[in-house]
Amino acid sequence: MKNIFKPLALLISLLFLISCSETEKADAYGNFEDDAVTVSAENAGKLIYYKVDEGITLKKDELAAVIDTTQYHLKKAVLLAGMKTIDSKAENVEAQKSVLEKQLSLLITNQSRIRKMFKDGAATQKQLDDIDAQVDITRQKIDNIRVQRNSVLAEKQSLEAQILQVDDMLSKCLIHNPVTGTVLVNFAKQGEFAAPGKPLYTIQNVNTLTLKAYISETQLSQIRLNQKVDVEVDALEGTQTLPGTITWISSKAEFTPKQIQTKEERRNLVYAIKVKVANKNGMLKIGMPANLNFK
Repeated sequence: MKNIFKPLALLISLLFLISCSETEKADAYGNFEDDAVTVSAENAGKLIYYKVDEGITLKKDELAAVIDTTQYHLKKAVLLAGMKTIDSKAENVEAQKSVLEKQLSLLITNQSRIRKMFKDGAATQKQLDDIDAQVDITRQKIDNIRVQRNSVLAEKQSLEAQILQVDDMLSKCLIHNPVTGTVLVNFAKQGEFAAPGKPLYTIQNVNTLTLKAYISETQLSQIRLNQKVDVEVDALEGTQTLPGTITWISSKAEFTPKQIQTKEERRNLVYAIKVKVANKNGMLKIGMPANLNFK
């Protein structure tokens, strides 16, 4: 019996060693990350248009939803009417200022003439005092007109700012898709009420996924940014190797995540890296594990 079990035990040990060597051949291990963008409403209102459903592809800047803009358009109409009133008031003030400036110019000319006549004894002191008083009063009137003009301009600037604010709110009622990708989760429907900060849907570019893996300190010297690497994933026909590019290397060490085992299991501190991988035929899925081999 001992002669029978001895070769059997040896065979089992060899199989175990082969299995271990196969699993240890990877330089790093990781999972494909969720890089989805959550699109939220920025205004409150009814969704009068909503072109979103799970699984569909939306292009960047494509109109995805419209929030009811009736109240904002009405408010803008009121502000524009107020702007016309302000413009009319500003024109009136400018006209008054122009008339007074012409009057002041004539009075200054007469003042100069009367002073010369007074010096020659051809005008009285009263005439000189009267013309001086008229010049001072006209100047005061012009100063008052300038104050009115500044007040009108400030009121106009306030209305212009309010109009810009309404325009901004109107633009935020049109929800444009931020990135080209596939809708992963949809939270809303047309006709529902949207609120500021309320998520509408999440979208991700699944044509290229990010693999987050972990390496030991001794492996840092083997890699660099934009380095080409091999990414191995499970497929129907077995393991499939895909090309990847290292796009990020962490500058800080962290404790090994529970779901990750590095090549050197004795080390507790590892460095995270990110690898961009083209998702051919959509075979890669978020959360899928993968092995990473440096070239």
